[in-house]
Amino acid sequence: MQALRKTGPGPGDLELQDVPRPTAGAGQVVIDVAAAGLCGTDLHILDGSYGSRPPVTLGHEVSGTITAVGTGVDSARMGQRVALETFFSTCGECRDCRTGSPNRCQSRVSIGSGADGGFAEQMVPPARNARVLPAHVSLAAGALSEPLACVCRSLFQPTPAVCPGDRVLVIGPGAIGLLAAQVARVSGGHPTVLGTPADSERLEIARTLGLPGTTDPGQVPDDVDVVLECSGSGPGMALGIERVRRGGRYVQIGQRGDAVPINLALASFHELIITGGFASTPESWDRAMRLLDSRLIDLEPLVSRRYSLRDWQEALDAVRGSAGVKQLLCPDGAL
Repeated sequence: MQALRKTGPGPGDLELQDVPRPTAGAGQVVIDVAAAGLCGTDLHILDGSYGSRPPVTLGHEVSGTITAVGTGVDSARMGQRVALETFFSTCGECRDCRTGSPNRCQSRVSIGSGADGGFAEQMVPPARNARVLPAHVSLAAGALSEPLACVCRSLFQPTPAVCPGDRVLVIGPGAIGLLAAQVARVSGGHPTVLGTPADSERLEIARTLGLPGTTDPGQVPDDVDVVLECSGSGPGMALGIERVRRGGRYVQIGQRGDAVPINLALASFHELIITGGFASTPESWDRAMRLLDSRLIDLEPLVSRRYSLRDWQEALDAVRGSAGVKQLLCPDGAL
């Protein structure tokens, strides 16, 4: 079968290869991949600013269908449409694992960086990681369950970031930003999405979701209750920490590979609450799936284009150029 693999540590070490089809071990399932989303983390893995263990198949935002089960897995799971939690394994013994934060385990191995991921025709995750998709969610859109679970981690730990009536500024109208804005609205907040002039297509999608958006920072109040920084850009971070009101909450969700200078003195002068979120947990996946089950979050408009695995370079160029919202890599049979 075909798989897009990082073959070495260098930024050019990426190749579409023919590899053997996987088989399920004990407690595992074989997934026929339907779609796998590309995101900024994949770019960081490629340029070496996010750790990986090559040779490895990339892709961690994955949906598909269970087509085989290993020993100890209920055969009734055959045929289930699923999205995948990202951690292939954790130690299970450290403080973070034992207190419900396996995302912080220093021994964690994740699909798409440490274990083979979803930029392939098939993959094998632990059965416990395969979350059944609601019937109304398409397999293509189901790949965005993973970034939704990440957003739920960031917005609800250690305490809920958004309360009813809060004015919320969401910086960055990519997939994470549009999901964060939807979750903020479900929480009772009043989100405004801020982008740049290059984000016109993304802001139009925000409007179709009923989310007000703008490219003009001057149209955003300078004392919002909550800032959800989803761009991972230096200017976005600097603006966000300046626009949150005294005693307000700033949540860093967007990822960045290098250091960014921001006026951290405002954390003291303005008594800001600053939190961040990394990846997802079983608890945040539970919340994400409840939101989908209740039809409170709409994933479908965020899918911009599907690419064949053989067109991976075109797909990566689209991500680098911030085209649309979410680009998907799909095996030929799933397009």
